[in-house]
Amino acid sequence: MKKSLSPSTEKHRVSLAFFILTMVFFYAPLVILIIFSFNEGRSMNFTGFSFKWYKELFFNSSKLWGSFSNTLIIALVSALVSTVIGTLGAIGIYWYHFKMKKYLEVISYLPIILPEIIIGVSMLMFFAGIGLPLGLFTIIIAHITFNIPYVLFIVMARLAEFDYTVIEAAYDLGATEMDALRKVIIPMCMPGILSGFLIAVTLSIDDFVITFFVTGPGASTLPLHIYSMLRFGLSPVINSLSVILIAGSLLMAFTSRRLFRYMFK
Repeated sequence: MKKSLSPSTEKHRVSLAFFILTMVFFYAPLVILIIFSFNEGRSMNFTGFSFKWYKELFFNSSKLWGSFSNTLIIALVSALVSTVIGTLGAIGIYWYHFKMKKYLEVISYLPIILPEIIIGVSMLMFFAGIGLPLGLFTIIIAHITFNIPYVLFIVMARLAEFDYTVIEAAYDLGATEMDALRKVIIPMCMPGILSGFLIAVTLSIDDFVITFFVTGPGASTLPLHIYSMLRFGLSPVINSLSVILIAGSLLMAFTSRRLFRYMFK
């Protein structure tokens, strides 16, 4: 006679089944993309293993690489500026008491909760109203606008764990307010600052809707370039580029994790 499984064993099996299904749901498309990046043909039928599309990517895709370089420039510049502004804003909102503080916190949520199409249209109207030509500069400004709140709230979450007695000890030892900011607050907030920077880079690279409204001639980003390619049929070159981006993302995640462990162990 077979023994019945204990409730804990059944729960473990159900949890394992859900975990496997979740992993398949998330990563099956990526696995398929990686496989077909080595497909010799254009169709969804695997006709043979080949590096054909990687050669096409590196030697015959100058426009694609131009869009990719624009994307990196926009992402790095906007992330850097938004990290500086968001960090200083988080410190100011969290540490200081002033009128309208609560309202300022609520307003800071707006770029996060508003639909991207509303932000894109409003930014386009603003740039048109002041007569600013659309291009890389307007894209950078728009990306800074929607990146600042993410950095701000990530750094504020780090500040919530901050021990204020460290600041008081610094003041007792003769540190000025600027000394405490540079030598105590910012170094202790560095994990949150770096996390906010990486999030800002990721959001900027990924954005399509807002960029679509504020872009101009010669300022195409990678998402916009891929969208324009859809009109003529999506080339398998995109599969190859996607694999390289996945590998770069994994490398960046692994490097940042090791860096965090080394800096804050």
